[in-house]
Amino acid sequence: MNEYEHALELKEETIANRRFLHENAETGLHLPETKAFVMKKLKEYGIEPVECGEGVTATIGNGGKVILLRADMDALPMKEESGEPFSSKTGAAHACGHDFHAAMLLSAAKILKEEEAELKGTVKLMFQPAEETFQGSKNMLEHGILEEPKVDAALAYHVSPGRFPVGLYMYNDKNTMMYSVDGFKITIQGKGSHGAYPQVGVDPINIGVHIHLALQELIARECNPSHSCVLTIGQFEAGTAANIIPDTAVLQGTIRTNEKEARELLVKRMKEVVEKTAEVYRGSATIEMISEVPPLICDSELTKEVVGYMKELEIPNLIPHPDVSSSASEDFAVIAEKVPSSFLYLSAGYLDERGDYPAHHPKVQFNEEVCPIGAGCLAHCARRWLEEH
Repeated sequence: MNEYEHALELKEETIANRRFLHENAETGLHLPETKAFVMKKLKEYGIEPVECGEGVTATIGNGGKVILLRADMDALPMKEESGEPFSSKTGAAHACGHDFHAAMLLSAAKILKEEEAELKGTVKLMFQPAEETFQGSKNMLEHGILEEPKVDAALAYHVSPGRFPVGLYMYNDKNTMMYSVDGFKITIQGKGSHGAYPQVGVDPINIGVHIHLALQELIARECNPSHSCVLTIGQFEAGTAANIIPDTAVLQGTIRTNEKEARELLVKRMKEVVEKTAEVYRGSATIEMISEVPPLICDSELTKEVVGYMKELEIPNLIPHPDVSSSASEDFAVIAEKVPSSFLYLSAGYLDERGDYPAHHPKVQFNEEVCPIGAGCLAHCARRWLEEH
């Protein structure tokens, strides 16, 4: 019996674990109930988990080379409107599928534990928090997730909703798969005054407007047109009344690129433009970097190997879709920057109206038929990589 066949036997258990995590969704870096559930399940499977920063890790195997299998566990701070009978009770929502990732890795761990005597190396598990805030991978990295034992390669899957058939899998073994993200918070200091006497104050709203416009010119006039670059201001907060010029204004946004050099240029120039524009209009500005995640660039050789291992399982309707690139961002890139890594999307879509909503939408639904595919592929690819390395 191969790992996919074993995962089919565990399908109902995987779905039950997914639904528990979905119903009890938690956000951010601290996921007490989620973490406790994952650790309890690992212990039931005969695996000894330990905390790693705010996440959970464990090992299965017999020394030798080490492959890391990663799953994120956090949800989004939004109300769910999917209509599922197991909808979240917490006010948070697993609208990005991280509940699937954790449940599939739990089942993969159970399969690998049963195969432990035959493994030709070690599988290291990484259950991480705070992917949505781009904190989780860094938190676990700082607490040694890639050490003791030292990790040689890493693999992660991400489920994808939409009008796609289950079985489609997407990867990129040539170029950037997902963009960098540099989140920033700009605090503009002006001088408050009565709205009727702007000359005695320094208007931070006016400064913010000019900063917003100036930043867009970086994309239009300073970025190489062959690079993909996005600079978005998604939040602008200032003032309490129509006739008062406030002391401060705050802008928050993100920079996303598919090239390291474009990222370096935009972050550097963003800071310069913000500070100098504030000075022109007699104010000042400070910049806080909220997130700093590189582009996700998968290791070409490892990704080709993973795709080859997946084909060995002969899963019905498993359809490869290469050369996928997304302007979304993923903090697995922090791991991929340190060790050879592969990251693949697995379709968890529907071909009917249930596939009409994208990830991060309150009405999004994911197809649970993906569960044995993800669990089986994680376990099989880990075993096969260890055999060949």
